[in-house]
Amino acid sequence: MIERERRYLVASLPDPLPKPSHIEQAYVSTGPASVRVRRRDDQHTLTIKTGSGRNRHEIERELEQEEFEAIWETATKLRISKRRHEIQLDGGLTAELDLYDGSLAGHRLVEVEFDSDEAADSFTPPSWFGREVTTDNRYTNSSLARYGWPGDRSPVAVLRSAARRFGWR
Repeated sequence: MIERERRYLVASLPDPLPKPSHIEQAYVSTGPASVRVRRRDDQHTLTIKTGSGRNRHEIERELEQEEFEAIWETATKLRISKRRHEIQLDGGLTAELDLYDGSLAGHRLVEVEFDSDEAADSFTPPSWFGREVTTDNRYTNSSLARYGWPGDRSPVAVLRSAARRFGWR
């Protein structure tokens, strides 16, 4: 299946925000194929993504909790957690607003998925969306799990990134 999505930084938060889902995900591999397990509230999934930019190939399947836990325990170094708010947009589209927790706390992204290239091309983002980062692979969740937030070069961020990269505890 081809996933068509555009990704943006967030200029401001819309008010009010709907109740979020809580998401934790761990990466088994981040390239060239990204392989992750995700717990979203009480759902568990395995996802494999290839490619980059707006259109990527995606395979996703549900996991039993025991399957999820077994993979989760092996993917200890590359994890992220976030709260996802789904916000309805014009044209039947949904904005997935992610507010990150843990080492990415304070950062936020929003994504919109599309049924066709034409729909993606003609999309006009709402005013609360910021700069588009769809083609900047530093803002994929797998890259955020591996390297941290782009440009976040505080001493703590540098140490966290090095710890993740080299498996330090």
